[in-house]
Amino acid sequence: MIVVAGEALVDLVTDRAGGGGRPTVSLGGAPYNVARACGRLGADVALVASISTDGHGDALVQALADDSVALDLVSRTDAPTTIAHADVDVDGVARYRFEIDGTAAPALTSVDVPTGAIAVFTGGLGLVLEPMGTSIERAVVATGGSALVMVDLNCRPAVIADRSTYLARVDRVLARADVVKASDEDLRFVSHDLDAIESARRLLRLGPRIVLLTAGGAATTVVCATGERVVDVPAVPVVDTIGAGDAFAAGFLTWWTIGGRTASELTDIDAVERGVVAGHQVAAVVVGRRGADPPTRSDLPPTWPP
Repeated sequence: MIVVAGEALVDLVTDRAGGGGRPTVSLGGAPYNVARACGRLGADVALVASISTDGHGDALVQALADDSVALDLVSRTDAPTTIAHADVDVDGVARYRFEIDGTAAPALTSVDVPTGAIAVFTGGLGLVLEPMGTSIERAVVATGGSALVMVDLNCRPAVIADRSTYLARVDRVLARADVVKASDEDLRFVSHDLDAIESARRLLRLGPRIVLLTAGGAATTVVCATGERVVDVPAVPVVDTIGAGDAFAAGFLTWWTIGGRTASELTDIDAVERGVVAGHQVAAVVVGRRGADPPTRSDLPPTWPP
């Protein structure tokens, strides 16, 4: 089983290009999106999250069930659902602000990774909000060596009150990680004084086997101990970018694990490149839709996984 840990919330999306400026409700949260995408792609996956008992929370839970995500590790709380306001510009790029205080997502106090889990995924607000951040950090650090750990930085500067404290946690978590996904924007926040490649190399020295450096519609760069490899992103029409990075992460992780691959095989850069291509194909579907609406296998080319 893939275990995904982190926030589940609701996006209020204002689309200035195609939505007439009126907000619409979309289920979201980066780890939540990853769990749903893995489920739709056929992975055995569970989400560890704190979800409200309100109407939004019920919708979040129902969508997980519909997408075959195990609910055993979900805890429910009477706190209201966490809200993310996503403002989508005319180019389809989303900017976020959050309603967090007293809400459900940060209230995750216990993260138990089942024995035998093949992979653990986390990131985003799961490394920031408390007590969720502490709970997830402890679980990742304690994860046995047999499980592949993937972390998506997915930095949200607007909710990071203390940058130095956040970066210290990132360093501790990445010391146990095997795969790190980071965008060029993430790395500008993490390392003001370094370009993206040098920043990715610095993350690699913390302990991961590979860093997947994404740059929106530009190429993804695989950074590993033996060098770098650039993997082109297919050119596709973009409706919005909500959930694109989450879809890429889920595509890579699902492709890697359903093939029976382990963390030790991440030294095979040719195999990593094929995993990146698989992730690109999943993300290409999501950017053509409104909101974080991950594809099923039937939505992908017949050759997926490549």
